Amino acid sequence: MTDRSLASAQRPHRHHWRRDLVELAALFCAVAVADAIANLVVHGPRGPILLVASAIALLVTAAFHTWWARRHSHAPPPQSTAPSDPTSPPAAASGPTATATATTSLWRMRTTVRDEPGSLAAVCTALARSGVDILTLQTHPLPEGGTVDEFLLRAPQQLASADLTRAISGAGGHSTWIERADAHDLVDTPTRVLGLATRTALDAAELPLALRQLLGRCTIHSIPATTLSGRPNLGADAPVEGVLEATVMRLCDPSGGAITVERPYLPFTPTEFARARALVELDARLGPRVPRSQDVLTLPEGNEITVRRADGSDQAAARAMHDRCSERTLGLRYHGPVVDADRYLGHLLSPRFGRTLAATTASGKLVALGHLLWDGDETEVALLIEDDWQRRGIGSELLRRLIAMAVEAGCDSVYAVTQAANTGMVAAMRGLGLPLDYQIEEGTLVITARLDATPVSSRLPYELGRDQQAAARRPH
Repeated sequence: MTDRSLASAQRPHRHHWRRDLVELAALFCAVAVADAIANLVVHGPRGPILLVASAIALLVTAAFHTWWARRHSHAPPPQSTAPSDPTSPPAAASGPTATATATTSLWRMRTTVRDEPGSLAAVCTALARSGVDILTLQTHPLPEGGTVDEFLLRAPQQLASADLTRAISGAGGHSTWIERADAHDLVDTPTRVLGLATRTALDAAELPLALRQLLGRCTIHSIPATTLSGRPNLGADAPVEGVLEATVMRLCDPSGGAITVERPYLPFTPTEFARARALVELDARLGPRVPRSQDVLTLPEGNEITVRRADGSDQAAARAMHDRCSERTLGLRYHGPVVDADRYLGHLLSPRFGRTLAATTASGKLVALGHLLWDGDETEVALLIEDDWQRRGIGSELLRRLIAMAVEAGCDSVYAVTQAANTGMVAAMRGLGLPLDYQIEEGTLVITARLDATPVSSRLPYELGRDQQAAARRPH
């Protein structure tokens, strides 16, 4: 504060007598007006009418003021042209910008560009002009020149795939492929590859599934080294390093035979081939492996069975179970001559062709097998229950666990091949509570179950793990 302002603040205020005279004159005028109105109301011929009209006018004015105040108290504050406070939070987006942000879609796109400076920049500029946001980008160099660029895009909802393809073509891209994406594609490639490698390391049956998830929509066939009759199998002689032929990839299977991957709609790149071969090499170094987790189930009559994963080491026990099964039971399961049943065991128990669950008694005797088999793009489920252990709920329990595995593996549906006379299998499929499709071909019944996003788990209320069973038996 300056000295002048301080001195003026300390001086006493002067008394202004002119303001007092004005206020006194206004008071006299107000009294005169009030006296005139009173005389008019009291002594005039229409005084009461004027008084009532004045009261009504005042009430209407008060009501209008109340309505106006309430209406404008909820209105948004007017936009100010003054600079905003930098410390205040930003206002929420509204209008066309917010609507466009909320109405977007994800796309996966691949295009081939020339291997020269500026080619990728031209593609990115074309995407930016169309209002497309690039979320991820991978480059796949080609040996003959050029580069395959793979994008994950967020585009406006109203932008069609054909318009997006035309924009890329105008920027120099060719052989463009595009499809819808979802939230799972937001995971970056290194993270996805590490996750697939971890799953493959824990379970040999995961290799075909890992290849399918790594390479996208493709068909994978595991070709054994020999046929069921013991003859060499055609197409099972893939080189150790594998071979890449445009839309076909052939890799040497560490367990014997070959793995063929086909993707007719999009050629494989050397980068994808190197990733797939790395997964196969990891599987070869780790050797045969199956998770050894198991569950103990108590059947309604009180017997205990153990459900676990099975592999080639259970082949002798499976053959012994075949010997105890009737010809009718084996015929319903294998749909062919009973003498050929043992030949299928090597294929069924191999983790390369699917997953197998075994049910054993407390003494270790194998009494049931449940198979989840990879059949190219489709998945098959099959059950074999020893005659003396049928109609006890074992088949339904194995089937539910197999369906849960199929859901976890990302299968859209599973099918079972049986006969109309196999009422046990039909009842087990119906008991899943899933939509079923029935198809009869030359006396063979094919039941297809469409899987939803919710895994089907066990419904047995008396299911306990081995640790819980042991804890229950300990004396307290």
